[in-house]
Amino acid sequence: MAQFSQKIKRIGVYTSGGDAPGMNAAIRAVVRVGIAQNLEVYGIHNGYVGMMENKIYPLQLRDMANIIQRGGTILKTGRSPEFMKPEGRAKAAQHLKENNIDALVCIGGDGSFRGANALWEEHQVPVVGVPGTIDNDIYGSDKTIGFDTAINTALEAIDRIRDTAASHDRLFIVEVMGRNSGFIASHVGLAGGAEEIFTPEGNTSVEKALDRIRDGIARGKTSSILITAEGQKPGRGYDLADAIRKKSGMDAKVSILGHQQRGGSPTAADRILASRMGAAAVDSLLKGFCNIMIGTEGERLVQVPLELVAKNERKSQLDLISLANILAT
Repeated sequence: MAQFSQKIKRIGVYTSGGDAPGMNAAIRAVVRVGIAQNLEVYGIHNGYVGMMENKIYPLQLRDMANIIQRGGTILKTGRSPEFMKPEGRAKAAQHLKENNIDALVCIGGDGSFRGANALWEEHQVPVVGVPGTIDNDIYGSDKTIGFDTAINTALEAIDRIRDTAASHDRLFIVEVMGRNSGFIASHVGLAGGAEEIFTPEGNTSVEKALDRIRDGIARGKTSSILITAEGQKPGRGYDLADAIRKKSGMDAKVSILGHQQRGGSPTAADRILASRMGAAAVDSLLKGFCNIMIGTEGERLVQVPLELVAKNERKSQLDLISLANILAT
């Protein structure tokens, strides 16, 4: 955890990486708490891309009207390979200096925090991070903004699919987002009563899934739901369906939920979490703390050094998968 001594008068806020429901609530909290503390607040559009292109504009109280319920991010977002180079970060730091930005609030995921950490280490730009990602895979925080909305969106779809699976005595594979993280898959798998859950961190296999399905059929089950995280790219569900067909002759229907899990109005839990984290980020900067992320331990907000966040990964809870397997028998 780093500290700085200069008095701040103007802060910048930006969203980076994948969008997540609740980001607007966090922006709203940063702006309104900042202005309440006599700070000027500027929005940086399109994340690090906008920082390098000098898309930095003042935000007022009225700009925050009617955004807490909106998904996505009013500041837009983006991914920038150029910012990962020292020259790109130098350009961004120069634009911050030209706009008299004293400190930043970064709302994003692990890649965004690596960029924020580099800005502090190379250019001494004070930054506080707020974890916004549906994947819930940020080291140092039990919860991230957008995760609760994403799992509830996925669960609603899975409940509907189960109705069809039961009506037609079918096997369905439902693919959820998550890439290298199994948090969405494990949580919706448990909540949705899935017979098997495939995650990047898990140790299940097609053979184990087939054994579980056959055991269920022997007990009178006529339909099954398998949940899989998407992996490096969408389409893993089709690979699993093909493997199941080749090994057993069973026909598995595939449903890829895709980006609908990112959009939509945030749940009350995400709005509250985002508001608390945004306010805490401003408070931390006013107290001279920087190069930290606002995380959660249970219901308590904590400060976690960005250096630790950038260097570590958070793995999903395999015990949830074990419990899901027991409850699905």
